[in-house]
Amino acid sequence: MPEIAEVARVVYFLRQHLVGKTIRKVVAPDDNNVFGKAGTSGPAFEKALTGKNVVEVGSQGKYFWMVLSSPPHAVMHLGMTGWVQIRGIQTGYTRYIERTKGDEQWPPKFWKFHLETDDPKVEVAFTDARRFGRVRLVDCPGKDIRKHSPLVENGPDPVVDKDVFTEEFLKKKMKSRHVPIKALLLDQTTVSGIGNWVGDEILYQAKLHPEQYCDEFDDADISALYKAIRYVCETAVEKLGDSDEFPEDWLFKHRWGKGKKDAATTLPNGEKITHITVGGRTSCIVPSIQKKRGRTTIDDVKGESAEEEGTESPFFKGKSKNKKQANGKADVKERPNKRARTAKSKPTKIEEEEEEEQSEAKPAPKTSRKLSKQKKEEKQEEQENEKTTHETALKSNKQKSSKQKKDAKPVTPAPELGRRRSSRLSRVAA
Repeated sequence: MPEIAEVARVVYFLRQHLVGKTIRKVVAPDDNNVFGKAGTSGPAFEKALTGKNVVEVGSQGKYFWMVLSSPPHAVMHLGMTGWVQIRGIQTGYTRYIERTKGDEQWPPKFWKFHLETDDPKVEVAFTDARRFGRVRLVDCPGKDIRKHSPLVENGPDPVVDKDVFTEEFLKKKMKSRHVPIKALLLDQTTVSGIGNWVGDEILYQAKLHPEQYCDEFDDADISALYKAIRYVCETAVEKLGDSDEFPEDWLFKHRWGKGKKDAATTLPNGEKITHITVGGRTSCIVPSIQKKRGRTTIDDVKGESAEEEGTESPFFKGKSKNKKQANGKADVKERPNKRARTAKSKPTKIEEEEEEEQSEAKPAPKTSRKLSKQKKEEKQEEQENEKTTHETALKSNKQKSSKQKKDAKPVTPAPELGRRRSSRLSRVAA
């Protein structure tokens, strides 16, 4: 993601080639993400910029803007992959050129708007492959643009707002929050412009661990952190985000090897580089230099797990193994192993086998001899009755069949089917 240094690079080139010129033509197809989520549209952006003179270009952290000869003014954010290109000028930094492979077509790929100025003609395009960038219009006097959303909600820029971003300001912010220091640095409402790689570089230079809570640092650590923020941000902005110009002892030079073959896993001096996740973001650290000197998120997780072992469940009271009464006996009876059978519950296979075994083991009920003799006699009588009824039914069926044969009339054979002879032909033959 473009951070304070990359935005400073964009502002530098826009000031060099666009300030003082009149915008003659703007093409901005509507985009529901880039324009829509910022409360405007492509056609509205075209109308607002066409015929206007570019008076000034400014920045605050990750935001930059163009002050026009009359409001509304254009305020932009590069998002994850956004960039500003000028035709015929290499505005990209080293890593951007590597990612885009130096594509020189115009308008460039993934453009969201492009504009042209009067003579001498300058062509500028805003590109964004992943469409996380934002382009909006702010209707206010140009001098008050930072007093309006979204700039007013953001913290001071450590390079632009040196009179606001002081060591005392940082100390108050750190003592009023209880979050990992890396998360505090990435919070744009605290300080504007610090992103993932800048945050890692600052903490490496200050020798602080990113997981340690921001309110756990002493005054010496806060002073070291403030100096590191000023040093890293000012140096990166001065070099316009060109990593080839960064100091050789920066972690930036070695942090991009995660998941790549033949990537550096140590610094040139042999110190090991590792990657951890803090606040959902990957952080590059050197554990031998960035040591923990206070409570961290891991300590809190361990404490919570230890408390859970010694406290009862909030959902099922009295199930703690460690909780005992004063007399030493368990507070709650042990739960029975067997599952309670209900009318709706289906018996398991083991339960069915147990029931069968129990039924087999039970002795048959005793019956008297008189009852058994009576039952035998009744069965014999039933069998004899069935036999006689069956024989009478056979005799009646034989008699009926013989009578039907006597009464039956002789059946005349049906004439053979053939072609009917015409009566006319029979007369001729006669």
